[in-house]
Amino acid sequence: MNSVRLAYNRLESGQAMASELAYLPLVLTTVAGSVEMQGLLDTGSTVNVLPYPVGLALGFSWEDQTIPITLTGSLARTPAYGVIVTARVASFAPVELAFAWTQAANVPLILGQVNFFMEFEVCFFRAQAAFEVKPKTLHP
Repeated sequence: MNSVRLAYNRLESGQAMASELAYLPLVLTTVAGSVEMQGLLDTGSTVNVLPYPVGLALGFSWEDQTIPITLTGSLARTPAYGVIVTARVASFAPVELAFAWTQAANVPLILGQVNFFMEFEVCFFRAQAAFEVKPKTLHP
């Protein structure tokens, strides 16, 4: 499989096209656990963001974290730490993703520039409410 094409998800808010967003199903894994999630593809986000409850489900302990991360935007006042998680998208080989694990519980799992978009190529077809994802292509 070279790429996977998925439809945008319609949120339950009853809004029209603005409510359709690119959510990618993936499996996150650590030595302590595994979680199936939907991650919001956000080209405007500098970093991947892991909500607090998901980090707990993956076995992380807030008190054991040592790599503080400064977030911006709506999460600027929320503490965060850097964590590494193995991610599997479709049937592609697993990749390691770096996340800013935030204490915020009411945010989606965000897949941003560092490092989701460094590991995967994504093509958005907004008018068709679809997107395609494939592993990065190594250039000689």
